[in-house]
Amino acid sequence: MKLTKKSNKGKLLILALLPLILLIVSLCIGRYYVNPQTTFSLLLSNFIPVESIWEPIEELIILKVRLPRVLMALIIGAGLSVSGTAFQSIFGNPLVSPHVLGVSAGAGFGAALGILLSSNVFVIQIMALAFGIGAVMITYLISKRKKASTLFMLVLSGVITGAFFTALISLIKYVADPDDKLPEIVYWLMGSLTGTSINDVIISSPFIIGGMIILVLLRWKINILSLSEEEARSLGIDITKYRLIIIGASTVITAVSVALCGIVGWIGLVIPHVGRMIVGNDHKVLIPASIFLGGFYLLLIDNMSRILTSAEIPLSILTAVIGAPFFAYLLRKTGGRWA
Repeated sequence: MKLTKKSNKGKLLILALLPLILLIVSLCIGRYYVNPQTTFSLLLSNFIPVESIWEPIEELIILKVRLPRVLMALIIGAGLSVSGTAFQSIFGNPLVSPHVLGVSAGAGFGAALGILLSSNVFVIQIMALAFGIGAVMITYLISKRKKASTLFMLVLSGVITGAFFTALISLIKYVADPDDKLPEIVYWLMGSLTGTSINDVIISSPFIIGGMIILVLLRWKINILSLSEEEARSLGIDITKYRLIIIGASTVITAVSVALCGIVGWIGLVIPHVGRMIVGNDHKVLIPASIFLGGFYLLLIDNMSRILTSAEIPLSILTAVIGAPFFAYLLRKTGGRWA
């Protein structure tokens, strides 16, 4: 037991270093290469006096273009991954992702409607966030029966709500101007971090990080909630209360993420399984591991998105191209068993 704990601490340390290393690499690479020494100097110049060894164009690229995008990729990837981990545990289903309650479809409809009515990015993000949270509230109201909401009813209600908002997205696409609004809607729905600013990071990160902190603090209770209801109740846990807190935190994380970069699938579905393969099922370790892995994975995907071709590839295409084969391999290896 002690050996396992020490082993997991070592694994967590390695996992924590991965996104930090990739962060520095991501700031250096791109169509305009900036060497690591210049990158470090630029970053340090914001905290201590440093001799200027960089060109103005390098300062613009690193601090104004790449740094906000890299930070946003780390935060959103970590948030979606940890939300998926929490959802898979409390629902007891390996196929559950943060999008299961209809939040992504709702947020996607809100954004599509915002693009149709306005070109203001702030308006689009606010509408996406509002409709994403609203979709989950509708899901909960549909599932509520006799003052209670079972997990089975919640999932079915999420499928219904998601299908409804997906139909509304199709309606928005149908009425949108095919030469102007429609391409913008389609590209946004496929997911992208293009144009991310430092203001986006400052405004949105408290919501995502706040939700992640809640899940980290409740990680030992998630262990209990992953048991059967009878076992969880026998341990004195208020199941309904903690489920609502965890679902609420995960919903805020997902809704804000979708509002910022569109619908990015597979992260919340695949990364929790990778975490289990590395550190096991104990959420005291799995939750932090999912945070590190999710941030690393989305940042890696975003780097591929902006480097592989001259035109940026939407994030959801790359996450699916990589995530689907891996999930197929996982399914073959485990035979569908999940514990």
